[in-house]
Amino acid sequence: GRQIFQPLHTLRSAEKELLPGFHQFEWQPALKNVSSSWDVGIINGLSGWTASVDDVPADTIARRFRYDVALVSAVKDLEEDIMEGLRERGLDDSTCTSGFTVVVKESCDGMGDVSEKHGSGPAVPEKAVRFSFTIMSINIRAEGEEDAVTIFQEQKPNSELSCRPLCLMFVDESDHETLTAILGPVVAERKAMLESRLILSVGGLLRSFRFFFRGTGYDEKMVREMEGLEASGSTYVCTLCDSTRAEASQNMVLHSITRSHTENLERYEMWRTNPFSESAEELRDRVKGVSAKPFMETQPTLD
Repeated sequence: GRQIFQPLHTLRSAEKELLPGFHQFEWQPALKNVSSSWDVGIINGLSGWTASVDDVPADTIARRFRYDVALVSAVKDLEEDIMEGLRERGLDDSTCTSGFTVVVKESCDGMGDVSEKHGSGPAVPEKAVRFSFTIMSINIRAEGEEDAVTIFQEQKPNSELSCRPLCLMFVDESDHETLTAILGPVVAERKAMLESRLILSVGGLLRSFRFFFRGTGYDEKMVREMEGLEASGSTYVCTLCDSTRAEASQNMVLHSITRSHTENLERYEMWRTNPFSESAEELRDRVKGVSAKPFMETQPTLD
């Protein structure tokens, strides 16, 4: 019969939709600071890092997914659980198209020594760090309802089966600059997602999701690294308050959370500029052990 020539890009996108792991999605409003191509797979860990090349070792090796693409894939994997959750709660899925909230737990830790003993590959740092996330729960607040109902709860939130790698990097977790360069763009993407909604087809209907991030999967060393605090041997023992060792031993009860991300940033600026021309000791006492620029807000909540 008649042959219909289709432009190549139409065929390409038709092919793409048949690929496993491919999902069409949209953010409203569109994400700021995130590349607009949505057919992305694994990208270079430094993509999105805009500072000058001198600021960062260019031969750092890191690979990652774009954060929003990884979240879409994770939500799509839970499609059946979401639909079942709606049914179990007696909700009519055709009316539940918006009001979904997804709580994401972020984790990041060093993987120790990964050096080749006798390999002759490229010279890379001998340590690796992995940044990953877990979808902890999905809730929906139906229109006209006061309370949200939980339609999905991860039963094994600490199992590696529910934990999804987002970024793998050859870097020592104590190397603040390189870690900032690689995870900085991840933070920018996360921040953009907080101000937007994901529109994704689940169970045959477009539904909208909001995301909340909880940084409960970091150990103390990593929290100190990301918040720009002195290492664990510091006089300032706590990552949440300004307590010194002496104060903490005197008072085990009354503590208030005083170390917020913004405050740590202000203190870093103070440490950097030393506006009162103080001695190193006085300055350190003023900034309470904040000596590097914090780059990742970690929200302390119980895991």
